[in-house]
Amino acid sequence: MSIRINGLRINNSTMWSIPAVIIPGATVGIFALADGTREKYTFSTDAVVTATSSSWFPDSACAASNSTVGIFARGFNSASRDKYTFIGDTSTSTTASSIISSAGSATGNSTVGIFAIGYTTGFAVVSTRDKYTYVGDVNSAATSASTPGVQGSAVGNSTVGIFNLGLAPGASATRDKYTYSGDVNSSATSASVASYNSSGVGNSTVGIFAVGQTGSGQVSTRDKYTYAGDVNSAATAASVNSSMGYAAGNDSVGIFSVGQIAAAGSVVRNKYTYSGDVNSAATSSLSADRLGAACSNGTTGVNA
Repeated sequence: MSIRINGLRINNSTMWSIPAVIIPGATVGIFALADGTREKYTFSTDAVVTATSSSWFPDSACAASNSTVGIFARGFNSASRDKYTFIGDTSTSTTASSIISSAGSATGNSTVGIFAIGYTTGFAVVSTRDKYTYVGDVNSAATSASTPGVQGSAVGNSTVGIFNLGLAPGASATRDKYTYSGDVNSSATSASVASYNSSGVGNSTVGIFAVGQTGSGQVSTRDKYTYAGDVNSAATAASVNSSMGYAAGNDSVGIFSVGQIAAAGSVVRNKYTYSGDVNSAATSSLSADRLGAACSNGTTGVNA
């Protein structure tokens, strides 16, 4: 007796095998700490291990990613970028930004990452944005922000990126919407409060912004931005007042490294679960940190 599978004749009297199914690697977040180390957070197990280090000490860095690579802008007074490849845990240099940058923000989809420069030479605050195209490792100009801004944050889905401008030059609640198709910048619904030193992460439906620093100091407040309808609402707060944090996530959860508490970096991480708007503890960082950057390889409808 024999059967056919996809045109291949299989005889039950003959030894045969079917090739193993290729199972993708685990969905992870890569957190680049300011001391040059990186940590890998596995969402399914809440496990934290070391990842291949940066080639530099990030300071006020930012990152964008697709399902294959994460692109890290080094931050403080540098135009250099690193490319982190998720499969193989490797880090190499990649095409630099158009100008020196620091305290910028970034988001993207599976095709491009959009980087807001922030500070440039002489700590001038600019509205400049760069577009990094993953295929070909190409950097080009993107449409500028509505106003110069720095120490902001960004989230996005497959269609748009939402940028909290941060200091513009004072603390601002202004948000810009960057539409990838057509390279268009427009206004988005403002944040609940003027702030800076914020962080953000999201899925294909919502973006969660940790407000960070306001005129009255560090807060635990978070905003929820819903792409459909361009709506801002309250999200469950963080466990602690903090600023200068950063975040990465998958479809289900966002992991926030809370950053600076009072005047010192912290190991605290929070897990925000989109379904139910729930905040809980996540496995801590291996060392205290602030002003780092993070990205992930698996948010369906965003970067995968």
